[in-house]
Amino acid sequence: MAPMTRRVCIIPARMASSRFPGKPLAPILGLPMILHIWERCRLARGFDAVVVATCDEEIRAVCAARGAEVVMTADTHPGAVDRCVEAAAKLRPSLGPDDLVLMVQGDEVLVTPRMCEDLITAYDRTGGPVVNLASRIASAAEHDDPNRVKVVTALDGRALYMSRSPIPSRVRDPEVPKLLQTGIIGFSHDFLGRFGSLPRTPLETAEGIDMLRCLEHGLPVQMVLTERTTFGIDTPSDVPLAEPVLRADPTTALYLPRP
Repeated sequence: MAPMTRRVCIIPARMASSRFPGKPLAPILGLPMILHIWERCRLARGFDAVVVATCDEEIRAVCAARGAEVVMTADTHPGAVDRCVEAAAKLRPSLGPDDLVLMVQGDEVLVTPRMCEDLITAYDRTGGPVVNLASRIASAAEHDDPNRVKVVTALDGRALYMSRSPIPSRVRDPEVPKLLQTGIIGFSHDFLGRFGSLPRTPLETAEGIDMLRCLEHGLPVQMVLTERTTFGIDTPSDVPLAEPVLRADPTTALYLPRP
């Protein structure tokens, strides 16, 4: 009998964000942001482990006090995926080549258990090696926001390009469908290791989007559309925008008692 595929969720986080220093510990509804992510991910069915990966003792201490498993990583990683590469390699028991590593960046405060489960299903259905959640962009302001990463896809859902610029253009068709790339990405463990061995690429560096390393090396990224709202905290001004949405979200009540 073939061994069961393991599925682990890794939440990378660091204090040294250029746009929002100390972001993972920023309080949202009275709880540090990183703990919202951890609590929401561990409500998903199908994970063997939900782990925070960080290079910062402050984050480790806060997470450990809540009971979260933490893997310490180097402070030299250029992006979240690279941090996951190291964390996945340190997990015990060791992961097999086809095991799933689902990365949820530590600022995706509206991640839901269903989003995680949908990516697990997509990974099992397609065989990977990379599945990336995308959501719809509803406003021109969000489409123009350089803090939001946009993605355009082929007809079969494979990513063609990702950018902080507003793609596709609205010049000819203001209502053209627009998609937001999220920091919720599933990798086969084998592919994750391959990613870590690839040299950084020019567009990855120019855009500040680590998943472009895959596209520039000709490696496929399958996008999976969710109709649920996603929200990544990029700057301090995003916190007051996220709080009422998070407060109203039914998932929040499962781990954060209402006042």
